[in-house]
Amino acid sequence: MSETASVAGKARSAPGGPDANRWKALVFIALAQLMVVLDATIVNIALPSAQQDLGISDGNRQWVVTAYALAFGGLLLFGGRIADLWGRKRAFVLGLGGFALASALGGAATNEAMMFGARALQGVFGALLAPAALSLLAVMFTDGKERAKAFGIYGAIAGGGGAVGLILGGFLTEYLDWRWTFFVNIPFAVVAAAGAYFVIREPAGGRNRSPLDVPGVLLSTVGLVALVYGFTRAESEGWSDSLTVGMFVASAVLLAAFVAVEAKVKAPLLPLRVITERNRGGVYLSLGLAIIAMFGLFLFLTYYLQVVKGYSPVKTGFAFLPMIAGMITGSTQIGTRLMTRVAPRLLMGPGFLVAALGMLFLTQLEIDTSYAAVLLPGMLLLGLGMGTAFMPAMSLATLGVEPRDSGVASAMVNTSQQVGGAIGTALLNTIAASATTSYVADHIGGATSRSQQQLVQLQGQVQGYTSAIWFAVGILVAAAAIALTLINAGRPGGTTVAGSAGENGKTGEAVEDELAVPVVMH
Repeated sequence: MSETASVAGKARSAPGGPDANRWKALVFIALAQLMVVLDATIVNIALPSAQQDLGISDGNRQWVVTAYALAFGGLLLFGGRIADLWGRKRAFVLGLGGFALASALGGAATNEAMMFGARALQGVFGALLAPAALSLLAVMFTDGKERAKAFGIYGAIAGGGGAVGLILGGFLTEYLDWRWTFFVNIPFAVVAAAGAYFVIREPAGGRNRSPLDVPGVLLSTVGLVALVYGFTRAESEGWSDSLTVGMFVASAVLLAAFVAVEAKVKAPLLPLRVITERNRGGVYLSLGLAIIAMFGLFLFLTYYLQVVKGYSPVKTGFAFLPMIAGMITGSTQIGTRLMTRVAPRLLMGPGFLVAALGMLFLTQLEIDTSYAAVLLPGMLLLGLGMGTAFMPAMSLATLGVEPRDSGVASAMVNTSQQVGGAIGTALLNTIAASATTSYVADHIGGATSRSQQQLVQLQGQVQGYTSAIWFAVGILVAAAAIALTLINAGRPGGTTVAGSAGENGKTGEAVEDELAVPVVMH
């Protein structure tokens, strides 16, 4: 099928063929996504310096991360709906402008309240920006092969951006000042917004002008905020803390009420067909699990390299390069080349299993472990597997969804990742802390000198990391099993897609044109 023929006659395509500026648009969309993904890790590297300068207490420092996560995770569905209502280009440019202003506020912060407020604002505008970016790609790239290439590039940037953030954060903190980890977002945002304004031409006919579902917005936002806060609080205060338990109970009640409301209202915030379709459900669930494993690993490896191995922030960032290389290779060389030839589950399932094999290498960590023998192959395999698995997941995320719902479907991908990230950090950190405490209690009695006691403490930390990584291996195997059993779509480049007609009555080209939404790692 030629490129022109594949889009001819489609309401949302530009007259006369696909948008001539689509590849230029990809540059600015990917740049914006890189900024958002960078922000998730770059601030972590700068946190100790910022804490000292602003006088933030140990008890409150988590809010630098939590304020962002709560706003971003809680408002994603609302942000996706706004993008569908206002127009994706407008939401994208507004999100970039707001993110730049919030970053300037964070960089200029003089006290903890100003810092927490800036981080929350970044989350608010990130929740508007991310779904708009994803759904813009979904409607601009309609040809199967082009879409595979575009999402390969985008997926590699989105996947590797977190590790790039560690390198950039290390450089900025070590050689300039922690404030530059915020200010660096401003040029990214200005260039991306200016480019998007002049280059992006959003296809007509894709807006959803239905009235806003206010009860749905309130229930989903508060419910998701309670869920994310419950997990972040569990990490610091423990799972039996009364407020932690209260948050989980409140979240369950609110989200159950949200589902009940969405089933009844005429114009729901999240049409339930978006999440109940078998393939999309499989994508959201398997991706959420994979992110749980990935987030925990980033945290443990950063601490292992800096605390146990004594790496500097810059050296730590560079140590993650094999993972970036693996993601780029898996995404652009394996996923992109095979995405139009084989069924998605045959890329996702094996991809997650290869990532689990990489994790298996990392369960062998000890205090004196060789980087070249264990860390290098482990991270390379992990990146390769994740990059390969993310590619078909990007395409399946809006399988059969009408263009007017693409913003909300995009937001669901991000939501599964944000919640997965919060669960991963809290759950795996708790497992690691418990294993460390147990190890130290068993071995500290035999340590007579101070140096021996310090050695036991370090060994306990490494024992904690490897215990948690074993759980991450199991989680990735579960993600692979879900992908292989739940996802039953045919290859995206085919003439029919299994499982798609049942929802909208669409098969063949109509569904093929809608196979597109990339994945973001925050």
